[in-house]
Amino acid sequence: MLTFHFTSADIARVRVASRPDPMWELLLSLHLVRGDDGAVVFGPWKRQVRSRLSAAVHMLFDLAPPRGYSADFLTPAPGGDGLEAGLDAVLSTPRRVLRRDVGWLAAAQRPGTWTRSLAEGDLATLRRLDRTLRDYFAVALRPHWTRVRTAFDRDRALRMRAMTDGGVEGMLATLHPDLRWLPGRLTMTSACDRDIHLDGRGLLLLPSFFCWRAPITLRDPGLPPVIVHPIAHDLGWAQPDAELLRDPREALRTLLGRTRADLLAALTTDGGSTGELAQRLVVSPASVSHHTAALRDSGLIVTRRRGPAVHHSATPLGEALVDGRRGVPPVPSG
Repeated sequence: MLTFHFTSADIARVRVASRPDPMWELLLSLHLVRGDDGAVVFGPWKRQVRSRLSAAVHMLFDLAPPRGYSADFLTPAPGGDGLEAGLDAVLSTPRRVLRRDVGWLAAAQRPGTWTRSLAEGDLATLRRLDRTLRDYFAVALRPHWTRVRTAFDRDRALRMRAMTDGGVEGMLATLHPDLRWLPGRLTMTSACDRDIHLDGRGLLLLPSFFCWRAPITLRDPGLPPVIVHPIAHDLGWAQPDAELLRDPREALRTLLGRTRADLLAALTTDGGSTGELAQRLVVSPASVSHHTAALRDSGLIVTRRRGPAVHHSATPLGEALVDGRRGVPPVPSG
């Protein structure tokens, strides 16, 4: 049993994440891909993903086994900044944290020998991990990200309504059967016994599409407190019909052109500045400015100023187009 201890300041700082976290979704989807759980809901998706994965994915399986501890550094503190920010944080993980997390993994299983160089902070190993995480996300998550976002928004709206009706305590009391609210503390069913004192840091609640059955949290008590919890799914969301089996990006490239299509696809999981997008796509900033202007005029992206830079992000219409679905997803409620 895990017990989260609240002060009055912590109750005031309970919040629900405003958008899905790509790194948590990536980690939890790895549990499902490798394991046998969730066959009814995730079976078609698992078959699609397993048929497309490269052998390199096994380095991710070493860090995220389907049972027991998964490396905390794969899920940096959620900041709502998207995939790129999460991957940057992974690459910037201090050596002492890498060494500790690999040690925790080795205590329960035999991870691959490559994790020794990871534990030493070897730059080439970290870059290989970064490429593998990106490739996995592109295969397993990016094609379904609009569905992830829509389900997330629906669950978030439920939590916010529960908070409006019953306050923070009422919302926590109805969050999940494995979570039980008692005055001043929240207990979570777990194989280990541990007390987590929030000490004024508050608690982030993170609805997750690929979290299955039970809530999950981080092992490191020094990290920002978070509870990741499952959300409801529509059966058949990943049925392997012709519309889902085709790669929507190829049709999108035919429609928009390769650079413009890749730019829009990049913005469905991440916002970015002109300079960041230029680096990511290996094109000039002038080219990014030209293509973002066209996408903005078409209603596929929005651009907002953040200090001296501008920040681009996809609209619901842009997300639906990249996802290859007919129709436009509902505007997020958060």
